[in-house]
Amino acid sequence: MTRNVLVTLRGTQSGRDGEDAGLVETEARGEYYQRNGKHYVLYDEAVGGSDGSARSRLKFDERIVEVSRNGAVACRMVFEENKKNLTGYGTPFGQILMGIATKKIELTQQEDRITVEVDYALDVNDAFVSHCHMVIEIRSVI
Repeated sequence: MTRNVLVTLRGTQSGRDGEDAGLVETEARGEYYQRNGKHYVLYDEAVGGSDGSARSRLKFDERIVEVSRNGAVACRMVFEENKKNLTGYGTPFGQILMGIATKKIELTQQEDRITVEVDYALDVNDAFVSHCHMVIEIRSVI
């Protein structure tokens, strides 16, 4: 894997009735490195509904995925298989308490590509919001 990468995040959500809320996708250039057995990716992304951007950091291995954002949106989301984590999600409109109950994390590594898939349930203020599937693809850029 090269230091310069292209990061693609794709997410789908479905409600309790199974109705699909559509696909959300973002793509950005970033920096990749590995330290102490963990993978790291740093990148900037535009924040929908605001004029600002957020500096994002992915930190992951086979068991845990952390997504941290600072800027127009501030949060630290932790995905751990078979565990529920609570986090505050700061938006331009105020703070939201989110629960992330992770069902599955799957990490696939190739020479010039890493794929992480996460299945989880999302709640806000302890009320179920959706079942979610997130795919993070990191590809080398030469």
